[in-house]
This record gives sequence, C-alpha cells and structure tokens, in this order.
Amino acid sequence: MKVFARVSIGGDPETGKRTMADKHGETDPAWNHTMTYTIGASALQHHGVRLVIKLYCKRKLGDRYIGEVHTSIKELFDHAYPYGGSALMNYPVHKGSVNSQGVLKFSYSAEYPCGADIL
Repeated sequence: MKVFARVSIGGDPETGKRTMADKHGETDPAWNHTMTYTIGASALQHHGVRLVIKLYCKRKLGDRYIGEVHTSIKELFDHAYPYGGSALMNYPVHKGSVNSQGVLKFSYSAEYPCGADIL
C-alpha cells in the first residue's frame, strides 16, 4: 500500500493539501510533512469549523479511499493551548458508518496572534 493524506478545512477543496505517498509504511504509513493553514479567529469560537484528513491508497487505476478523520479546529487549539501551542493527537479513522479502521496520529503546533483573547 502507498498511502497518502489529503487535508482540508471543512472539506473545502480550495484549502486542500496532500502528503506524498508513503512507499514503505504499507499498512502503517508515516509522513514527515508540514502543512500550514491560517485560521480565522471565528473558527476558534465554536466547534463548527473542522479539520478533515482523508486517507487514500495510491493506485495506477485510480486512488482508493481508505477512510477519514474529522476534528474541530477549536478542539485542536483548546488542546494545544495549555502545552505552549503544540500537541500530539490520536483519532480513529472511519469509513462511512463502519467502526474504526485504525488510528491516525499527528502532531501540530498552533500560533496565536499577538493580543488574541483565547477563551
């Protein structure tokens, strides 16, 4: 398996970014890939804005969807704030209504604008 991830904010294709396919990890892929997003302050006030990570297996006859993770941007910021803005998270990977297809672990850092009031 050559797995890659497509990441977006709220599933919006305009915010979409992707990793390279991991050619060696098989069913336990790993990426050392940095993605940068600028998030508006309103996304930190409620749980409606979500980070979407979709996993695919790269194939010659078309990429195969593996599953995805959704989490709120607010949850990510709230979790990282007490740790200086960085955190490591684990989320179950889901495909439709099927139970977890594994776990996606990722690290991230969040920078807050100067003078921002984080509640």
